[in-house]
Parts: sequence; structure tokens; C-alpha cells
Amino acid sequence: MLDRIGAALGFPSVGHHRRFVTAIAIDAVGSGVFMPVSMLYFLVTTDLSLVQVGAAISLASAVALPAGPLLGGLVDRYGAKQVLLAGNLLQTAGFLAYLATDSFAGLTLWTVVVTVGRTAFWGSYGNIVAAISAPGERERWFGFLGALRNVGFAVGGLASGLAITIGTTTAYSAVVLANAVSYVVAFLLLLAVPPTVPAAHRAVEGAWGTVLRDRPYRLLWVTQLAYSTAMMVLNFAVPVYATTVLGLSGWVTGAVFTLNTVMVGFGQGLVVRAMTGALRWRVLLLSNLVFASSFLVLLGASRLSVGLAATVVVLGSGIYTMGELLGGPVLGALSAEAAPEHLRGRYLSLIQLAWNLSSTVAPVTFAWLLDRGPSPIWVALVAMSLIGAGLTPLLGRVLPEAAQAVTNRAEDPLPA
Repeated sequence: MLDRIGAALGFPSVGHHRRFVTAIAIDAVGSGVFMPVSMLYFLVTTDLSLVQVGAAISLASAVALPAGPLLGGLVDRYGAKQVLLAGNLLQTAGFLAYLATDSFAGLTLWTVVVTVGRTAFWGSYGNIVAAISAPGERERWFGFLGALRNVGFAVGGLASGLAITIGTTTAYSAVVLANAVSYVVAFLLLLAVPPTVPAAHRAVEGAWGTVLRDRPYRLLWVTQLAYSTAMMVLNFAVPVYATTVLGLSGWVTGAVFTLNTVMVGFGQGLVVRAMTGALRWRVLLLSNLVFASSFLVLLGASRLSVGLAATVVVLGSGIYTMGELLGGPVLGALSAEAAPEHLRGRYLSLIQLAWNLSSTVAPVTFAWLLDRGPSPIWVALVAMSLIGAGLTPLLGRVLPEAAQAVTNRAEDPLPA
């Protein structure tokens, strides 16, 4: 029954990978529980100020940035499964430690542990997806798992809303404990994930030199960075823009996130199916142009009355989500397939570095731009997306995988 529903939505058959898919879903629900209360938890359970909490989280993110490339080497040497499992254990330890954390130093230390664990998860995640899917159907798999995580975040977010409503230390601590438990359950399920690196490929001399000299992949990295930065807009720019700059009611932000969740959860597979036959670089070009269009629409909201502005912000967020649906699966598949298998861990660690860099820089940059009025942030983001769009034809010329069409069928079916 579930497979038939998934097929109707354009998702791949889960088959023998049910435990991996279930682990991803549980991990997403746990993360979704904690993300909305991450700042509030420490404000309620410690004597730290908002500035101290924000500074500790930002400092930890900056300190953990070099972990991505280092973990990429470990993925190539020991296999993605081992690093994936280690990432879950690190996050479990970090969240359990949060229950006893009451100082700036402690918050910074354990946030570094959690961030490194999360980096280990994402640094090995793409390798696992590439291993369980066959060339030709990887857009479907990356799209499906992305949609699944999005729905998991939404479910977790509903649970976190209950904790915020109750507002007690016990309620917030229960959220942190639930997240830690989710990592333990995911760890047990992920034990069934198959190894991904042949023993003969585990030690490679001069590996990083090979990666860093790969000019086409460097261009892909810049394209990924533009996409990753755009993906920070919904979390860090739209809520502040809607409520603080435009003075809209809180329901507008809720409507934006609900719309995004529904579109990704139910539309991602259908969008990937509609890509069939399209060249990958052209899909990325369209993704960037759609992002640019959404930013222009959001800018236009600042010229309207409050009632019309609310409608336009929701409309612009819907257009924005289409850019997300187009670019995410293609970049996921392309970054995995363009990397040599025995160096895929190092290559994909660079992609993870782009995400980490965006998540570190975007909050403070967006805040600085929004503080200068409604126009600067959207003008800057339009320019960034147009630059990203301009790079995609070149990517199609220098990277053979980018010039391939999306087929949505397995070219070489993998053994169970």
C-alpha cells in the first residue's frame, strides 16, 4: 500500500532499504523537535543571556567548520557507515550533556560535539544514498529522502510547539531527551546499512591534491554554495522580514512553513518525475531563476498594504519552494556521481562545507542586510541567484555529468 502511494507521488521503491529510510525519518523528527526551541531551551534552563547563547552557537559552528574535510577523509578510509554511526553517537552524547549544561563554556563545547556529529552525518549521508541507488535514479532517491526529512521536521515541530506552550524546564528538557533518544534509535537501525568502501580503496596517496585540482568540481561547489545560501532564506530571512520589517502577523510565518512542508512532502517526487529528459544543468539554471523570481516577489511585498503584503509573502515563498524542489535532487545526485567512488567521501565533504559555510555566514549577513531596510537583502539575493544561473551553462560544458539528462530509471540495477 505504502509503495503504491509512494509510486503515485514519484518516489522510488524502498525495497530492502526500509531500515535506512526509517532511520532517516526518525532522525528528522528528533531534529524537528529540537530546532524550533534550540535557543529557547538554553534561555529557560540556564542563566545565559540571548547574546551569550547566540555567540556560543555561532562560535561552535565556526570551530566545527574544518571537521567536514577531515571527516571526508575518514569516510574514504573507513567507509561511510562507520562515520554515519559515529555521527549519531556524538549527537546522542551532546544532547544528553545539554541536560546538565549551565555555562557558556559548556554550551560551546557540547555544541561543537553536536555540530561535528551532524557534520559526520551529512558528510556520509550522500555516500550512503549513492551506494543504495543506481545511476539514473539518484534524483528520485535524493528527492524522496529530502521530502521525508522535511515532513519529519514538520512533525517534530508540532511536538516542540507543545513544549513551548507548556513552557516549563521539564517540558524543554523532555524535548532534548527525545532528540537524544531519536539518535539512539536511528543508530540501531543504521547498523543494517551496508559498507560503502571496498577495502582496496581505503588508503589513497595524494587524495586531497586530486580533489582540490578538480576544476569542474570546484565550479560545482560554487553552484552548490549559491543554492545552499538561498536555502537559508526560509529559516533566517523570511520570518524576520515578515514580522519585523513588514509588521505582519505571526500566522504569516506559520503559513509559509506549512506551505513549504506540504509542497516538498507531496510535490518533490512529482517534480523529479517531471524533470525526466531534461539536462541537469538546465534544471539548475531554472532553479536559480525561480529563486531570483521569488526574491523579487518578496521585495514587492514591501510596497504593498499589510493585507496584500501577507498574500504576496506567502506567494513568494511558494515560488521559492519550487526553486528548492528543482535544485536539491539534481545537486545531490550530481555531486555524488561527479566524484570518483574511492574519493567520494572527500568530494562530498566539500559539498557539506558549502552547507556549513552558508549556515554560519547567512544568519549574521541576513540580519545586517535586513537592518538596512527591505530592499538590500532581496537585491543581494537576486544578484547571487543570477550569478548561480550564469554558472550553470559553463557547468554543463566542463562537467560531463551535468550535461546528462535526468532519466529517473536505474541504468545499472544494484544487487539487494
